[in-house]
Amino acid sequence: MPEEKLIAEQAHIRCRIIIEILGKPKEHVEKTLRIYVDKIKNDSDLVILNSEFSEAAEKEKLWATFVELDMIIKGIPKLIAFCFDYMPSSVEITKPEEFVMKKSTVENLVNDLQARLHEVDMIIKNQKNENDFLRKNLNKAASNTILVSLAPGGLSEENLSKATGIPEKELETILNALIKENKIKKENGIYSLV
Repeated sequence: MPEEKLIAEQAHIRCRIIIEILGKPKEHVEKTLRIYVDKIKNDSDLVILNSEFSEAAEKEKLWATFVELDMIIKGIPKLIAFCFDYMPSSVEITKPEEFVMKKSTVENLVNDLQARLHEVDMIIKNQKNENDFLRKNLNKAASNTILVSLAPGGLSEENLSKATGIPEKELETILNALIKENKIKKENGIYSLV
């Protein structure tokens, strides 16, 4: 094997990496990014040669900032792990130009990728189930609040909104569902129990 071709597991890879962060307030975003970079510096398989932080800029009520890192990472497997662990928005490999990879390295990378994808998929499914559960129970709670508010007598949508704390725009959807379920009725702009 030619000497200039480096074995991917052993190659020291020089990269330019951009990591972005979005949030608020501005000071928190800037501080969090610096803490994140300090965490990277503590990893023995990663060497930061240079870091250039941008000043946070406001974007749609949030603050965005980024850092550009000139780094050396020890091997392709560590580069892939770095991408999963730190979620950079951009990775540019500046050196070396070529790699030689063993079949087992490619297999391990693909299997690690699959394992992480399955882990992310499980997190997403669990989150979806939790969201569905919360949405269902929140709708039930809102419906019950409306029914309790209507027990003493009929109310307009505006007064029902004030009584329940639910904005009129959102209240309308719940009211229509309760009408379809035949739990309430609407006559002359006044909602009441059936």
